[in-house]
Order: sequence, then structure tokens, then C-alpha cells
Amino acid sequence: MEPIGVLKDGQIYDLQTADALNIQGEEIKADDSKEALEILRHSCAHLMAQAIKELYPEAKFFVGPVVNEGFYYDFKVDSKISEEDLPKIEKKMKELAGEKFPIERQEYTRAQIEEKFAGDELKQAVLKNIDSDSLTIYKQGDFEDLCRGPHVPNTRMVRTFKLTRIAGAYVGGDEENEMITRIYGIAFFDKAKLKEYVTQLEEAKKRDHRKLGTELELFTFNDDIGAGLPLWLPNGARLRGKIEQLLYKAHRIRGYEPVRGPEILKANQWVKSGHYANYKENMYFTEIDGQEYGIKPMNCVGHIQIFKNSLVSYKDLPLKFFEYGVVHRHEKSGVMHGLFRVREFTQDDAHIFCTPTQIKEVIFDVLSFVDSLMNLFEFKYEMEVSTKPKKAIGDDTFWETTTKGIMDALDENGYSYGIDEGGGAFYGPKIDIKILDAIGRKWQCGTVQVDMNLPERFDVEYVNENGEKERPVMIHRAILGSFERFIGILTEHYAGEFPFVIAPTQVIFIPIAEQHNAYAQQLQNELLQLEIDSKIFNKNESLNKRIRTAEKQRVPMIVVIGDAEVENQRIALRDRRKREQSELSKDEFISLLKEIKNGSEV
Repeated sequence: MEPIGVLKDGQIYDLQTADALNIQGEEIKADDSKEALEILRHSCAHLMAQAIKELYPEAKFFVGPVVNEGFYYDFKVDSKISEEDLPKIEKKMKELAGEKFPIERQEYTRAQIEEKFAGDELKQAVLKNIDSDSLTIYKQGDFEDLCRGPHVPNTRMVRTFKLTRIAGAYVGGDEENEMITRIYGIAFFDKAKLKEYVTQLEEAKKRDHRKLGTELELFTFNDDIGAGLPLWLPNGARLRGKIEQLLYKAHRIRGYEPVRGPEILKANQWVKSGHYANYKENMYFTEIDGQEYGIKPMNCVGHIQIFKNSLVSYKDLPLKFFEYGVVHRHEKSGVMHGLFRVREFTQDDAHIFCTPTQIKEVIFDVLSFVDSLMNLFEFKYEMEVSTKPKKAIGDDTFWETTTKGIMDALDENGYSYGIDEGGGAFYGPKIDIKILDAIGRKWQCGTVQVDMNLPERFDVEYVNENGEKERPVMIHRAILGSFERFIGILTEHYAGEFPFVIAPTQVIFIPIAEQHNAYAQQLQNELLQLEIDSKIFNKNESLNKRIRTAEKQRVPMIVVIGDAEVENQRIALRDRRKREQSELSKDEFISLLKEIKNGSEV
């Protein structure tokens, strides 16, 4: 495999930059490493832009970064581009790759760049975000664009790619700006990897939670209500309620106390917490009686005030508060996506107040909780330690000490983890839980954040063994992340085939004839006493049609009731998940359901 760049001090440099600046480091080869794919995918973004420029000569380009799902480029043209145009762009990209253009790096002064792109308002917008007086352009054939790289040396290396989708995007992500076009794509060095990815995409489309949410009548969105504000239909509310009940019991068993904070607080609380300075653009504010209030984007401030409500002894620590906290965040229109990105959501949030010596114990306890819950839902998962972001409170010593403490705790217990540089919360480093679904996609869900900043800012204290006031450590913790996002992930993970314990409808009874309805009703009432939801399909339709309709509902168990079942108090059961049929007595059926339900505790 030939080299395409170098890695030095965690920074990727393409060969063009390394040669120009005499940079030496670890060689990056054309393989499927993270660094190599970043170089390839950024190069593929430029190849796509070159193809667009050939097909639409009037095209102007904004930015084309590498992202988790591949790459994209924001641009504008006079024509309307749709999904149907992507194969045409792909074809042109393959032609251009075949031309084997060298990809050249050229240096310019800022004045030269401003003159060069004087008539291009998108490039002028890009320049506003760049401070440097020395800039670079990358050129391949007749196409060139303002860019700092990295790129492969020649377009011949960009051969295995796929354009995946098209969307609208506001310039710079600002809703006040013009909306332009964004095309996403993916690229690999290995054809088999691309084929695997495309197969995953096709499977993901079948599992799309927005599609399944409509088919299974779980949730809906309504423009009259507002964007990003889900409406939970009865099926979805039952699903969500079952997850909430399951988690509530699990929290109580582990020593968590339920609390409830208000959804709106005086703005001075958000000033004190640091949210006003570091998170204000994501919050909603209003004025009441001449004072500014902020709707909460997080639950931590309320939990701090609950802790401060009474004098806490060291004997009470660690003190664990949990809440299904409804929060609101101002998400931009372009990033909202079904239940994955909404403006109102509910966190399975907890805050644990402890002494510094208890931090490791608390982290291990939380990770044990995470493990049991992930196993219940059949998820594999990974962990990442997220370090200090650009916007942060607290000095470097705090960040270095706390981050090292988290890593030491994980190392001590043999946990494997990755590093997400700059991914921490503004008030402290964190452990992020990344779950892997049934088709291999990775999702960010739970988080454990160690915070010594907010206890300091709010003067939080407990009484130590010497009768003196001391500052506790505050650990922010969510396992699901939010119910909305997690249910979206669950829906796609199971393709709507939810396990019995959380299924919105767990059993469907299908009486063959009218005289069998009373037995079905009796069974439904008995199951309701066990908090098991069922439906009776007794419409005036053929038996086969009712069975087909029940199958489409993806309900775990289907029970057909006829003369024999009524006379003998028996059950003809179809278990959809096991793909099995069986004959049971009514008592055996009830015992089976109890066993499944009780065996699903966290």
C-alpha cells in the first residue's frame, strides 16, 4: 500500500503539505485506518465538487468536510438537484478519477485569495471564519477550491465511493442565512467495505424509525404543533411507559432517590452554572415579571438546589438523585431528524454527589448499571473518554487531573476505551457509551461526567467526619441519553420487533367466531392485571386476514381462539420472536408470561 500522508502529534498531513513544510512523522498508508479514510473522503468530497462544477458550471461551493457518516459538500446551483441526479454526478466523478489528475497544493496570501474569489459570496463567507494571512488552494484538473487538506496525491486513488443522500443546509448552519444544497457521500479503499456499507444503508432504510413509527402508530409530528416536538400515540406511549417503569425499579434497587425539578428557572441560575456563557444559543428564554427566565436544557441545576435544601452528612454519600427530566434545546431546522434530534426530549438523568475518594466506586457502579441495561436490550457497546472542549469552565489543572482520574479508574478495572479529543461537556470530562445496533451502526447514548466545577459555582457542601464543611464531587449520569433518541434506536435495532417486556402490545387475541369473544376478553382482563397489554382482533373479517394484520403489527405473541380453546381453557400460541407455535393451558400461558416479564429486570 502506498503512502498518502503522515501523522505527527495527532495531526494528519497529506504528502503535499508534509513536503512543502518539511514535516516528518508516522506514515499513513492507503488502508482503512481512520486517518487514511479521512484523507480519502476529503479527497472524494473535492472529486464530487469537481463533477458538480463540470455538470453545473455556475456552481459555487461553501465547505466540504469529513463527518462521521463519510463526507459532504455544501454548494449552490441554479438548477434543482434531487436524489435522481446522484447517479449522474457519480458517473462524472468516475470519469474524472480516471483522468488521474494530480492533486496540487498551492499557497496564497489572504489578499490574493480575496481577490481570486471576489465574486463568490460563499467563499467570502468561508473566509470570515479563517484568521490566517497565509491560505492554501488545492487544484485538480480545472477545479480548485480554498482548502487546507488533507488530500491523496492523485484522483486515481478515489475509485470506490457512493453518494448517499441530498439535503438542504443553511449557510454556516445559521437559519437566518440562505439555504443551499448538501450532498453526502462515503468512500473506501476496499470495494468489499463499500459493498458492506451499501448493504447496511439498504437495511437501515427498511428499519428507519420514522417509517416504522408511522406503520406501528408509535409517534407523529405535526407542523401545527411545531417542528421537533413529537406527539406520542397510544402504542408509543405504552412502549415508552414500559421502559420508564423498568428503569424506575432498577434505579430504586440501586439506591437512587426520585426527584423533580422545574422546567423553567431564573436566568441568573444559568449564568452561575455557565450555561448562559457556554450554551445560550441552544436555550429558550422568556421574561416573567420583568425578570429573564430560561427553559432548562439540562437537569443539573435543579438537582443541585435539591441537594442544598437540607444539610447533608458524609454518611449520606454517595447521594443519588434521578429524574425523567423534560428538557428543551434550540436545535436548528436542518439537523432535526425524527426522534434522533428533537427540540423537546426526556433524559433518564441522574446526579450523584460523592466524595473524591468515592469517584471510582460510583463510576464502576454506573458502568455495571449500563452493562445490565445494554444486555437486556441485546446491545454491544464501546466506551470513549471525552476530553476538554474549546468552550469550557475550570482551569487546565482541574481538567488534566479529572481526565486522568477517569482513565485510571477504567484502567484499574480493565475496561477498554477510546479517546474523543475535545468532546467533553463544558464543565467536565466524561465517559460516553457508544452502542452497536443489530446492523453494526454505532450510536452515542449514555454518558458519565465528573464535575467539580458546578459544586464550586453553587457553593455545594456536605459535613465531613470532622464536622467541617466540604465540597462534594458531582457526577452527571444518563444511560439511555434520552427516551426519544433511545426509542428511535431501539425501533431500528429490532426493526419494530420489540422484545416482549417493552412491546406496546404484547399479545393479540384472534377469536375465530363471535362465541369465542368472551374468552378472549377474560384473558385480556387477566393480562391487564399483570400489566401486560393485549388487543382483541374480532372485526368482521376472514380469519386469515386478521392473522395477516396481526403479523404486520410485529406483536410478540398471537393467540388464536376457537371452540377447543374455549372448552378446554387452553391457548394456541404463536411466538413471533422464537418463530414457534405451541399449545398451552391457560395457567401455563399466564405462568410463561410472568416468567418472561420477571426475567427481564435490570
